[in-house]
Amino acid sequence: MPSRLRDALQSGEFVVTCELSPPKGTDLSPLLTKATTLSRAATAFNLTDSAAARMTMAPVAAGYALLQHGLEPIVQITSRDKNRLALQGDMLGAAALGINNIVVMGGDPPNIGDHKEARGVYDLFSSQLIAAAQALNNGRDYAGNALRGNTEFFIGGVCNPGAANMDKEIENTRRKIDAGAQFFQTQAIYRAAELEKFLDKLNAPAIAILGGIIPIKSVMMANYMNERVPGIAIPDGLIARIAAAEKSNDVVTTSLAIAMETIAEIRSLCRGIHVMAIGWEEHAARLLADLQTQSA
Repeated sequence: MPSRLRDALQSGEFVVTCELSPPKGTDLSPLLTKATTLSRAATAFNLTDSAAARMTMAPVAAGYALLQHGLEPIVQITSRDKNRLALQGDMLGAAALGINNIVVMGGDPPNIGDHKEARGVYDLFSSQLIAAAQALNNGRDYAGNALRGNTEFFIGGVCNPGAANMDKEIENTRRKIDAGAQFFQTQAIYRAAELEKFLDKLNAPAIAILGGIIPIKSVMMANYMNERVPGIAIPDGLIARIAAAEKSNDVVTTSLAIAMETIAEIRSLCRGIHVMAIGWEEHAARLLADLQTQSA
């Protein structure tokens, strides 16, 4: 099955992807409802792999459910929980089910999640896992053994333009490109200048970059991200706007306005956006509808 995401990016279309979390259980109806609502503007949907180390349904299963409803999945493949044998097996299974978009990352450490006694595996670095996916595309496993039928993955990675050590982040991102990454989704962007500086130093115009967008739900959320999430620095001025909106009970409108302003600032810098609504999917649909109206 061809990748509509790959085709959209290659055509020069400004692409929107959205992040969704598979259920903690077997009921897929809320996930499908959210995806259907967002599909009016989104090309494809990331399905997280137990995000924040909180156990949920396997993203391959949720991705197959989206395919059955005519929606395009991007399955997250993390190195946190499995060794290279299981990871390659999962990728082959995904390909056999018609899933051709993956995005590779390390994954959040288990000790922050809801199974704190779990042990992280991290058998492969992200760049090595990308290389394994590229090997499957070329008809070989990571050890060089021949496959009976190759994959056709459109391989993505993640990067963090706001990383404290930008040179190290650039080096890591280049390793992922050399391993076979074809597109990247970034950590949330709140300062366009950081993304511009990162892209200038990366100097990889052939690689599609999707700028991360996380709407600010509250001052508490903003402070938490500034203190706890590496590479995120929400400016004081934006926090002040959210604080004022909390007093006037107008947080959603203000938050979406900030997100729209950020998209306008980064639009010329990247090939699309990656929206991480984190429970605000209904509001994200409004944001994307406004974006479509402005683009029309």
